[in-house]
Amino acid sequence: MTTGRKTDKGPPPGTPGGPGPFSEDEIAAVTGPGDAGDLDEVEAIAIEEDAGPDLETSFEKLVQKSRRLSEDRIRTVLQSVLFVADKPLTVDQLFESTGIDRELIAKALNQISGLHRDGVNGIVLHEVADGWQFRTDPHSAEYVRRYLRVKPQRLTRAAVETLAIIAYRQPVTRPEVEDIRGVDCGAVIKALMDRKLVKILGKKEEVGRPILYGTTREFLEFFALKDLASLPTLREFHELTQEHREIVEKEVAPVPGAAGTVEALSDPGFQKRLDKNAAASEAALEKLEEAIEAAEKTQKATSGLLTNTPPKPPEEGSPGPKPE
Repeated sequence: MTTGRKTDKGPPPGTPGGPGPFSEDEIAAVTGPGDAGDLDEVEAIAIEEDAGPDLETSFEKLVQKSRRLSEDRIRTVLQSVLFVADKPLTVDQLFESTGIDRELIAKALNQISGLHRDGVNGIVLHEVADGWQFRTDPHSAEYVRRYLRVKPQRLTRAAVETLAIIAYRQPVTRPEVEDIRGVDCGAVIKALMDRKLVKILGKKEEVGRPILYGTTREFLEFFALKDLASLPTLREFHELTQEHREIVEKEVAPVPGAAGTVEALSDPGFQKRLDKNAAASEAALEKLEEAIEAAEKTQKATSGLLTNTPPKPPEEGSPGPKPE
């Protein structure tokens, strides 16, 4: 017979929401004293498998697999490798990484560079320092620098002049650089070496054995040059349009000089005075050339008179000139 009284016994042990099948004393006897989740004193074991493949065997398999790749797939593979590379990669390095035939790599690189070029894609493929490297589009440089919060890398005019002399005259010694610039270049060369744009090539075989300097691989990467043969010639610089010359002058920062230099450059009449002085210098140079030409003509005339045969003196016993 049931009554209306409810008993608060709860659900049976082991059921959801009910007490566990083990008591607290039984759990403590198994886990021991302390917190069961404390792992500070437990030493971890390796849970990753060492699956390092045999490089020689795996490369042979990779070469066999790469021979079955289509041209589109080859371009995809090369783009992936170039994307993760932190420096320009040569064709040989790409071959060692992918196992793709070198001729196919060179063909694919030319195709990729045509697709990823300036003004078309945000990522541009450049041939730099005898290798290939993905770079951001130069037209997007302002936005990329703003996101990275970095300042543009600029060189002073003194650094550019010194670096240009070393690049075009290398291997070159410090006295030779200073003879061209007319000022001491020790501090500038040291700064260029700290930037890894210049390095020591050796010593010159002459008295004192002065150190020879030359450019580095980082120099080619900094200026996006394939090799030293890609440096512009003096004739190419003179053939630059006015727009490109302004860009070159704008990219080269002025040398920090004495007080008043910045104010003089910011003066609107400074350029007019500079042009006026340049015109006066050209006029003086023309007058100097004319004077040199006149001096040469005078010298020729004088030398002609001196080379004429003088008259022979009268012999002894011969009648002299008759007196008037």
